[in-house]
Amino acid sequence: MRALTRRAPSASLNEEPLICAAQGGDVGAFNRLVLEYQQIAYNVAYRILGNADQAADATQDAFVRAYNALHQFRGGSFKAWMLRIVTNCCYDILRVKQRRPTTPIDDLVEDDEHSRLIEDPAERPDESLERQQLGELIQAGIATLPDDQRTVVVLSDIEGLSYDEIAAVTSVSLGTVKSRLSRARAKLRDYLLERRELLPDRFRLMDSE
Repeated sequence: MRALTRRAPSASLNEEPLICAAQGGDVGAFNRLVLEYQQIAYNVAYRILGNADQAADATQDAFVRAYNALHQFRGGSFKAWMLRIVTNCCYDILRVKQRRPTTPIDDLVEDDEHSRLIEDPAERPDESLERQQLGELIQAGIATLPDDQRTVVVLSDIEGLSYDEIAAVTSVSLGTVKSRLSRARAKLRDYLLERRELLPDRFRLMDSE
């Protein structure tokens, strides 16, 4: 699996003074951090939960928790720290529901934000439709994974985080990240191979590949 197109974080944002100001009670500084990370936070939540409304709730809850816990941030990757809170909020929702989401395809089709995330302006309309169909099938496959495998494959193959970043987000070792990601990719590959007739022709997988 290759990462889908997504909005890159701003390269010009100087986080450190914003974080310091936010820790001192500057709500405006924290709001700038929210604007920087709200898209990736929502996207990760959506991919884990497979439900747009639940993802929005998890994202909002995560930023509230982050603001209240800013005094606990001691440096390092703020993105990893933020996404750890997001994934914990998602796990809270999954525990409450006591089941995995059952309507990921419907949500993906109806969610305009995610439709834009997988668009490529250079694609023809038929290519865009094919990519959307592939995205729907991949999301359905992601929803079948155990929570820990779902998280690492979303962070790696959808959001493009490094192994080190994923280890920081999930609080596990690099070896565990690689093991979970390997198992998740194998399961997704099997899922797609079993449904290859649903894949657009140019994305169709072969057993020998």
